[in-house]
Amino acid sequence: MSDFPSPETWYQHRVSYGETDAMQVLYYAEYLHLFERSRSQFIREYGMSYNTVEERGIFLPVREASARYRRPARYDDLLQVRVGISEWGRASMTFTYEVYDEARKVLHTTGMTQHACMSTEGKPVKVPDWLKELFT
Repeated sequence: MSDFPSPETWYQHRVSYGETDAMQVLYYAEYLHLFERSRSQFIREYGMSYNTVEERGIFLPVREASARYRRPARYDDLLQVRVGISEWGRASMTFTYEVYDEARKVLHTTGMTQHACMSTEGKPVKVPDWLKELFT
C-alpha cells in the first residue's frame, strides 16, 4: 500500500448487480458514490455527521472530483475503500481515496474529491478550526 494521509478510515462495500454494466463490471460513475459513502463514514467515525456539519452552518460541496481506474471491480466483489484528508486549503479540503479488493492487496481505483467550504448563504468561508480539529 502507498503512503496515505492520516487519519484514515476504511469503508466496506459489496458490489450489487444494479451497480454494474452489461459486463458485470462496476459502472465507472458508481465510484463517486463509493467516495461519498466512505467520506460520510470518515466524518462520522471522527465524531460528527455531515448533517451536524451543515447544522453548524458549513456546507462542503464538491468542486472537483477525479478517479483513476486501474483494475475493474465486478458484481459481488467485496471492496475496501480507504479515505483520508490529503490537503487543507484556506477555504477547502481534499479527500483522497483508494479502492482495494477484499484482502486489501489489489488496488482497483484511486481518486480525490476537493470540497469548498461554504456558508449557508453560499459564500466561501475559512475552514473552521473545529472542523480541522475533528480530524487531528
